[in-house]
Amino acid sequence: MAGNASSPLKRFFVTSFKVGLYTGLVALIALVVAVGVAMSQLPSYQQLVRRDDLGQMIRVRGADGSVLVSMGPSFGEWLTYDEIPPVMRDAMIAVEDRRFWYHPGVDPVGIVRGIQVSVTQGGGVRGVSTIAQQLARNVFLTSKRSYARKLREAILALALERRFSKEQILELYLNRVYFGGGAYGIDAASRLFFGHSAEDMSVSEAAIIAGLVKAPSNYSPTADAEAARERANVVLDLMVRSGAITAAQAATAEPADVKLVAPAKQNSVRYFTDWVLPQLDTLIDETGDPIEVWTTLDPAMQKAADEAINANTPAGAQGALVSLDRDGAVRAMIGGKDYVDSIYNRATQAQRQPGSAFKLFVYLTALETGYTPDTTVTDQPVTINGWSPRNNSRRFSGPISLRGAFSLSLNTVSAQIGQQVGFGTIADMARRFGITTPVNTHPSMVLGTSDVRLIDMTRAFAAVQRKGAAVTPYGIAKVTLSDGTVLYQHQSDENRVLVAPWVAAQMTDLLQSAVMTGTGRAAQIGRPVAGKTGTTSSNKDGWFIGFSSGLTTGVWMGRDDAKTVGGLQGGTAPARAFRDYMIQATAKRPIEQFDVQVALPDWQTEPDAESWYGAPEDFMMVDPDGNPIPQQPGQEQPLPREPGGEEEQAPPPGEERLDQQWLDRAIGRERPAPNRQPQPQRQLRQDTLPPAPGQRQPAPQPQ
Repeated sequence: MAGNASSPLKRFFVTSFKVGLYTGLVALIALVVAVGVAMSQLPSYQQLVRRDDLGQMIRVRGADGSVLVSMGPSFGEWLTYDEIPPVMRDAMIAVEDRRFWYHPGVDPVGIVRGIQVSVTQGGGVRGVSTIAQQLARNVFLTSKRSYARKLREAILALALERRFSKEQILELYLNRVYFGGGAYGIDAASRLFFGHSAEDMSVSEAAIIAGLVKAPSNYSPTADAEAARERANVVLDLMVRSGAITAAQAATAEPADVKLVAPAKQNSVRYFTDWVLPQLDTLIDETGDPIEVWTTLDPAMQKAADEAINANTPAGAQGALVSLDRDGAVRAMIGGKDYVDSIYNRATQAQRQPGSAFKLFVYLTALETGYTPDTTVTDQPVTINGWSPRNNSRRFSGPISLRGAFSLSLNTVSAQIGQQVGFGTIADMARRFGITTPVNTHPSMVLGTSDVRLIDMTRAFAAVQRKGAAVTPYGIAKVTLSDGTVLYQHQSDENRVLVAPWVAAQMTDLLQSAVMTGTGRAAQIGRPVAGKTGTTSSNKDGWFIGFSSGLTTGVWMGRDDAKTVGGLQGGTAPARAFRDYMIQATAKRPIEQFDVQVALPDWQTEPDAESWYGAPEDFMMVDPDGNPIPQQPGQEQPLPREPGGEEEQAPPPGEERLDQQWLDRAIGRERPAPNRQPQPQRQLRQDTLPPAPGQRQPAPQPQ
């Protein structure tokens, strides 16, 4: 009976054993097949080294080569296994995978521990993944917790171990794992937190880095330095237990003494990078490779500009500053007092009335049509279509030179000039010099009632400093790959003339007088300065724009809601901010005297019969945010024409022409012939202007 009873039980166990054996064999075969398939689909070692799958890194550098901002992931240098410090390898193995050198990619002990914890405590799948499993998850999978993902992770880990050596796997892991702060790999982390390469890492630093993998956001030294150091002490204990270091070495290591690098301040610099980075789409073809964007921004000038704006802007108001070098390179850009509080870039996006700063275009038009700085004009009451401007002084100066009228910013004189030369002509001049916002032609436009952008106004003043040649602001000097391959190189164009050199020289004369004796006296910096103030009605906007030593700087201040700011005038806070900035910005530049005596060619005809109009081919149109819009190939900007003017006629045979050779001489590339003398300038016609009180109507002057 016992034999008969044991026979079914024996057959059950034998059958179960066979089923289990066959199932195990099938599972093993399936696992081998799965690993083989995974191996065949793995990227090559060279592809994994590229790290393209981690995203594109964009490093923005200043004019001095320093890193202004790093966008996207930061990789650092790729370190080979032999270049990685042994203490870093040992620290990572001790904290993440103590049996790294012995298991085939999956740690059975870790799997059993994970299953046990999951069954007893619940809460999903748990366990300590091996370094190979973490590498597989980081490269091919997501962090979603599930049994299916753990199975795929294990298969990929086994495939990685079959495809690559242990040294290669550890090298890949240490160069690809995320350590927080945008840093991928130990070299990027070491440079971010300690300021040096991972090749020079100490025991304490290695412990801090190794401790970040578990929770980069919680243990990041930049987020919580104390938590990072406490975690490092745990890593040191694990290294002692694994035999990587001795207890004595752990005792001498002091994570609390490690000096951490303070995060780079990216406050005001972000106004510039937000303006310049969208331009990459128009400059280079799309690429996933890490790129280096070499910009024109000077960090020292940017710091000086930031300090000047914050020190001088009235309480409750905002301030903006743009500083251009003689070729249009943006050296400093401040879009507001604090980027964290407001990302709105008032230097490139805000459209505000410029007040008397707009008189630049009024007087440029006057000079081009025959006025000179010494022309006598009359400061007197004037009414145009029912509009009667008044001066800030509430009085009239009578006969005064054009230079004096500009220095004192006399509104009545500007109105009379506009009435004589034409308000449309002044609007054309503003557009010629780069004003991209609409310009109205009402009589009051001569006092700056059309909204403009600070960067456009600064560009216009820079063109005057450049002897009438066009200036196009730019912020990107070149773009390269990480290996130095050049993707883009900026090329400046110096041949687009907007006004004749003598017109620019006479305008510079007026601008210099405004700083020396006029409304811009607060902008003096101990060297030649030319500039103009601007103040709108009820002190809603204050402007000062000027240049010295090859640097043109524009400053605007006001409230975003356009409410009155008590005491805000262009000659006060904006001029002082200009002064504070320019003293530092020009300190290492040679002092330059202004060339305000440029000879006219002896063939010059009546100025209003032959004008200079040269819209630059690189004329910069902008979108509503102030970003440049590239001109389509073959698209030409229309050349402005003097209202009512005739088509330009060819000069008679034998007479000189206004050709490129003469332009080269006129703007300084070649001295004009010494025997040429300027002809007398035409004086202001007074017959069209109303006489001052008590004065007789002057007789018409012959033309």
